Amino acid sequence: MADEFGALIEPYRRELHVHCYRMLGSFDDAEDLVQETFLRAWDKRDTFAGTALRAWLYRIATNACLDALRRNARRVPALTSFAEVPWLQPYPDRLLDELPSPDAGPDALLVAKETVELAFLAVIQLLPPRQRAVLLLRDVLGWPASDTAAALEMTVPAANSALQRARTTLEERLPERPQDWSAAEPSPQERALLARFIDAHERQDAAAALALVRDDIRITMPPNPWCFDGVAAMLPLLEQAFGPRSPGEWRLVPTRANRMPTAASYLRAAGGHTYRAFKFDVLRIVDGMIAEITTFDATLFPAFGLPLALD
Repeated sequence: MADEFGALIEPYRRELHVHCYRMLGSFDDAEDLVQETFLRAWDKRDTFAGTALRAWLYRIATNACLDALRRNARRVPALTSFAEVPWLQPYPDRLLDELPSPDAGPDALLVAKETVELAFLAVIQLLPPRQRAVLLLRDVLGWPASDTAAALEMTVPAANSALQRARTTLEERLPERPQDWSAAEPSPQERALLARFIDAHERQDAAAALALVRDDIRITMPPNPWCFDGVAAMLPLLEQAFGPRSPGEWRLVPTRANRMPTAASYLRAAGGHTYRAFKFDVLRIVDGMIAEITTFDATLFPAFGLPLALD
């Protein structure tokens, strides 16, 4: 019985993980909540009527996330940069690619770039949890108001009101979206810029690195509360990484996170023989230049399919 039930719900694991990730902004927390969802689904299996399995699981997952948010009371009161979302983590595109393709049928869940981009993830952390849930169920999953209200035990007018407030917040806080926002992967131009970024860093060429960024470049490093705005603020970082104070030699590997070009950096300490996993740099590119670099630690290298060391 348990094995049969597990086989029934297992195909939904990845899309539920992405849903929980949107709700929480954390890859690791989403892992925990998917497990919680499956446990709750087993406990509630007698309530499943045999149809609409996906919707039933999403209802359980959403409420599990709401319970988790109530327990930790983690919310962003204001947002000027990703530094104010210390729990924010990247999501590997290789796992997003496990979701159904556009040819998988009318019920396939597609992931638009906008709904996993870091800016979207950070801004919805501003929303009260129930507003966040309504927004994701209505505007991302495409649920009707009646089903959303039932899943969250709200009235339809209350769900519609929450959706309107959530949409207003997003419209005020998110930058204008490019026309190709539905792209499933970085464009050839973005990949070429990432290659130049990697080359500059491996050669420890500060001038080449600076030539790739906008004057208003922003760099943040969640979970650290640091925000570096502008080229002048970037210079000391480059001096520390490339100059006489450099901790060693760099090797960078191209990858993708949140449908954005990303570099995975390995560091070989002076006198060492092995390059060790060090960080991710997720790049937001605007008009052919790097507008933002979000740096994460090496915790999720395995989730990206990357080794923790290179010879």
